[in-house]
Amino acid sequence: MPVTFHIPGALRQFTEGRRAIEIAGSPRTVGEALFALCARYPGVRDRVLTEQEQVREHINLFVGDEDVRYTGGLMTPVPDSSEISIVPAVSGGS
Repeated sequence: MPVTFHIPGALRQFTEGRRAIEIAGSPRTVGEALFALCARYPGVRDRVLTEQEQVREHINLFVGDEDVRYTGGLMTPVPDSSEISIVPAVSGGS
């Protein structure tokens, strides 16, 4: 079963305007799914990953409601039909 990425508005210019993208092939981890997404849409890679292929500090990834920073990072297991959300961090002042 495919894994679905939910793409935030700021990245849709790199995904042909798509807000949801299915990744076929049953990726086993968040990293496998993310690298498959970046292979299809190379513009996403530099905005989500560092040169060392780590998730950028200002990007949060969620599998369902779970932040992958607390579940194994890119090694977080991805069950079939999972939904992965890319969420840019929001900061602001007064």
